Amino acid sequence: MVRVRFAPSPTGYLHVGNARTALFNYVFARKNSGQFILRIEDTDQERSAVKYEQAIIEDLRWLGLDWDEGPEVGGNYGPYRQTERLHLYQELAEKFLQAGLAYRCYCTREELEGRKQQALQEKGMAGYDGRCRYLTQAQVAAFHHEGRKPVVRFQVPAESIEVNDLIRGKVVFAGETISDFVIIKSDGLPTFHFAVVVDDFLMGITHVIRGEDHLSNTPKHILLFRALKARLPFFAHMSMTLGPDRTRLSKRHGATSIRAFRQAGYLPEALFNYLALLGWASPDGQEIFTREELVREFSLERCSKTAAIFDHNKLLWMNGLYMRKTSPERLLQLSLPLLQAQSLAPQEPTAEFLAKTKQLIALEQEKFKTLSDIPERIGFFLKTPVYDSKLIEKYFTPQTREILAEIEVILADQESFEHHKLEEAIRTLCQEKAYKPAQVFHPLRIALSGTTKGPGLFEMMEILGKEETIGRLQAVIKNETFRSGKDGGPGTPP
Repeated sequence: MVRVRFAPSPTGYLHVGNARTALFNYVFARKNSGQFILRIEDTDQERSAVKYEQAIIEDLRWLGLDWDEGPEVGGNYGPYRQTERLHLYQELAEKFLQAGLAYRCYCTREELEGRKQQALQEKGMAGYDGRCRYLTQAQVAAFHHEGRKPVVRFQVPAESIEVNDLIRGKVVFAGETISDFVIIKSDGLPTFHFAVVVDDFLMGITHVIRGEDHLSNTPKHILLFRALKARLPFFAHMSMTLGPDRTRLSKRHGATSIRAFRQAGYLPEALFNYLALLGWASPDGQEIFTREELVREFSLERCSKTAAIFDHNKLLWMNGLYMRKTSPERLLQLSLPLLQAQSLAPQEPTAEFLAKTKQLIALEQEKFKTLSDIPERIGFFLKTPVYDSKLIEKYFTPQTREILAEIEVILADQESFEHHKLEEAIRTLCQEKAYKPAQVFHPLRIALSGTTKGPGLFEMMEILGKEETIGRLQAVIKNETFRSGKDGGPGTPP
């Protein structure tokens, strides 16, 4: 059975590049009726934090990934946090020592750095020189007397290592380029190389799908698998995720974590779809996929060797597409916390409020790109708008107050507040008084919404209702700032 894993370090929020790795593993497992394992690599005790582990779990679930084994799920190969597996690493390291596959190294950091600089000057290679491979008992005793705490180094054989990568093909590493590397640090904790191989071995991982940056680590991992007398997993190294300038994706390119995209109002299915297209493509160039379609179409053979470029604009376009396809009911559910955070919705909304808000969302849905657009575009319906002083200065003249007062009288006489009746009445006013539509429509829209954008003016008035529409007009007419067109600063009219 196919068994793959995603093994993040809880040292920060889930990066989109790592989320892409998780997604490829997940889709590959589901495509092959296999198992997807989540494993937490938390041996970096200085930087690891429980809050980040929980955030990673939450963000993976939000993205739509579920795991067959791991934290909060359990399984037959646990525990699934490396700090709970320390005895396993120590036991196997001791077996390596007894079998002559590893040795204790007592070199200090200062000694290592000094020899590294000397080696660079003399022969251009700075790997460990194997000095502690053949220590005598007297030398070991002297180091112990000094109080030195050793590391455990794996003894690298002098042979080339061949990696048969499912994406990149055959890659050969010369044995002399790999020096004896540390598998257990002086504090007793395993290094990444040792822990990841031991875990993959004991958990029966069949395919290791990870980023290209790990390709140079793979020869070391192959040597460790051989030392364990374990069957090698298949390796597949995905291309890196870069920014538009083809440098490693970082904060200078904008949002880079799943948490940041969640907070910015992106939909999980849109981000899932977009991440799947980074470094992978369908044979016919299709870009919009359901989760089921991605599982059916995915293959490692279609993964690109060249870097994947993360394009925020394309993601925004794709998210807008998903926003338009999503039901107003679901958009209401997802955006309600955003509306509440801006005091546009009560903490316990009534059925009447929810029905009205859903209607507003449906009215503006074609214009949404993210969930964050919803409060911005419908907020004025739910709360008296804040007026921009620059708009007041531009559109409100002494004549504006007279026009709005005329409109107020017309609206008060309207028995039907349907949008087509309202439009007919106000256009008749324009014809009778020879007003240009811009003289009327722009100030009227700003008076009711505080903005020059939004849905159709008369549809907006119908939704606001007669009482609210007239109330906002009266507040604007009475306000001296609006009457004179002076820059009185933004604010809500009394």
